Amino acid sequence: MDFDIGKVELHCEKNNTAHNTNDISVNRLIVRRGQSFLVTFDFHGPFRPTTDMLELMVETGPQPSEALGTRSVFGIPEGRGKASSWKVEVHPDSVLLEGSITLDITSPADAPVGEYSLSVKTSANATVGRSLGKLLLLFNPWCQEDWVHLPEEEERQEYVMREQGLVYKGSDKYISSLAWDFGQFEDDIVDICLKMLDVNPKCLRDPAKDFSARCNPIYVSRVVSAMINANDDGGVLLGRWDGQYNGGVSPSHWNGSVEVLRRWLNYGGYPVKYGQCWVFAAVMCTVLRCLGIPCRVVTNFQSAHDTDKNLTIDDFFSDYGVRPKQSQDSVWNYHVWVEAWMRRPDLSGDSLYDGWQAVDPTPQEKSTGVYCCGPAPVKAILQGHIDLKYDVPFVFAEVNADRVTWMVFADGSKKKILTDTGSVGQNISTKAVGSDKRVDITANYKYAEGTEKERTVYNNAANRVNNLEEKENSNGILDRKPSDVSMKIVELTKPLSGKDIDLKLVLNSDDRETRTLVIHVNVQAMRYTGIPSSKIQTELKEQKLRPNQDLIIPIHIPFSVYGENMRESNSIKVSAVVTDKDNSDAVYITEKDIVPENPSLTIKAIGSELQYSDMMAEVVFENPLSEGLRDCSITVTGSGLLTETMEARFPFLKQGQRLRVKMPFTPYRPGPKKLVANFNCDQFRNIKASCNVDILPVTSAVPPLP
Repeated sequence: MDFDIGKVELHCEKNNTAHNTNDISVNRLIVRRGQSFLVTFDFHGPFRPTTDMLELMVETGPQPSEALGTRSVFGIPEGRGKASSWKVEVHPDSVLLEGSITLDITSPADAPVGEYSLSVKTSANATVGRSLGKLLLLFNPWCQEDWVHLPEEEERQEYVMREQGLVYKGSDKYISSLAWDFGQFEDDIVDICLKMLDVNPKCLRDPAKDFSARCNPIYVSRVVSAMINANDDGGVLLGRWDGQYNGGVSPSHWNGSVEVLRRWLNYGGYPVKYGQCWVFAAVMCTVLRCLGIPCRVVTNFQSAHDTDKNLTIDDFFSDYGVRPKQSQDSVWNYHVWVEAWMRRPDLSGDSLYDGWQAVDPTPQEKSTGVYCCGPAPVKAILQGHIDLKYDVPFVFAEVNADRVTWMVFADGSKKKILTDTGSVGQNISTKAVGSDKRVDITANYKYAEGTEKERTVYNNAANRVNNLEEKENSNGILDRKPSDVSMKIVELTKPLSGKDIDLKLVLNSDDRETRTLVIHVNVQAMRYTGIPSSKIQTELKEQKLRPNQDLIIPIHIPFSVYGENMRESNSIKVSAVVTDKDNSDAVYITEKDIVPENPSLTIKAIGSELQYSDMMAEVVFENPLSEGLRDCSITVTGSGLLTETMEARFPFLKQGQRLRVKMPFTPYRPGPKKLVANFNCDQFRNIKASCNVDILPVTSAVPPLP
């Protein structure tokens, strides 16, 4: 029997709230797979579910088909569309005699994610169903059958629902945190994420196959890893590490992902300039959380970039400090990637490799011909199982490569000074669940340095990579000949940007003879990738080192000398290269990386932390220099708090002058949020500050008109 449908209610607000998508929207249907949602139909007359027909169809992508899982037909009477993976039941709230029927519809837990069309037919003779509109289907960490299921609710709130977080930067001895606004629930971000999937090269080559493969978080995370960078596709961000940012902005400009993603969309898919590792990773975290894949940002300090895949990094020194090299191997002060939570049944029949997977969107090396990396199971990295998909050898080297230091002489010859098996992969860090504390997760990636287990895992991995015999020194952290001269560089005061830096080089010898030493002290501005960007100063001394007496060489680095060199650099490397004047084979090297702390910038929220209430952000900065600052600007952002970035500009800030700026805002989304401030001027670049704001909901409140 054919009969007319009157009103159709998709229950967007009720469904979205039940599916934890109401922060994205309550005006369109956004649901998670493997979980039921409600649709109500009103008919002109009673409905008999045993005889009357109601056939629903969902489709996604071009050329949808049931074989590919991109089309499904199902409905009532019970048993209609029996082979369908989508299921439907009549909900108890239905009032059938009055012609109102509410259906409980459940998508499969492995359905492709994305936008679906939803239509209905009430007659077997109808050739075309009535369109009910669109629905978005996302991954579901709350569903046990979904491969991204995360058991703990507190972790789901942190790794899926939280819109702000922290990214760790600096060096292993100077760890700092950068507040980041992920903003995955901001208007249009979910559509931008789906657009990213639609324009990826695999989709352009075979869209039907790509839409079908979106059922798999392994596939989706790998596609997103490739699409965040713009190296070989229409990706989001163009990377640049040379300090020249013409035509774009410095990577340290960004406070969050929303502006980056919106610019990419507004540019018509043309890449946004510029990004570096923490920007690539944080934007990827936004995309995965938006799609429903649990995700967190991870920082590895002293991170190796092993381009020749031998699990060894070579460093070269000369008299004037760190020497540029032909090899692209390097050790970065830090490198940032993400971990995504998912099962890996493609690698093991049991749950051996399930859980956190390292995924890296920074374009370092190609993987199967594309600039992407991962997902690499963290459990496989720990055990050195480098023959597994995807890119486990590369990530293993990042946290566990050995480091060999060479001295290069004037005639081009070189001498091996030491082998360091313990410094790569330090203080691997991520934000704690439910707080702003830093959590050290190094033990997830490798066994403790200096232990027999760590060397066994490393040697087994090296054998698989190089087909070589196990290396010697199974327990040692340093492989070098015993030295009768010890050296170290010591800070005398805490390094502060804007202030002079004072250190000392301390040398000691247990030799019975007095030595005459030639001492080169070199100070270089370094990019965080381990590449020197400029020479700050160098000093040559000849000193006598007497037995069992400390020789102390003061090192003074004025801000007037280093300040200008640091505007697009991340750290200062102080190195000392010492040779025995009477024995040219006796060469000693020590180094220290210094990250000067930025001048203080503070931000706080003033007013009632209540949804739709008027509040104020107060930002304070004081000029620490003995000269004025020019071209000063302060910007403030915060998803759920500000609909757009606020900015205040000041042409000049006098010596010692304090700047206090108040900016009004009206929070529009409840929950824990962050205000993020950024200060810029001619002398200092992108000084950051943040504060937490926990906005209480006002359930009866009506949003103010725009």
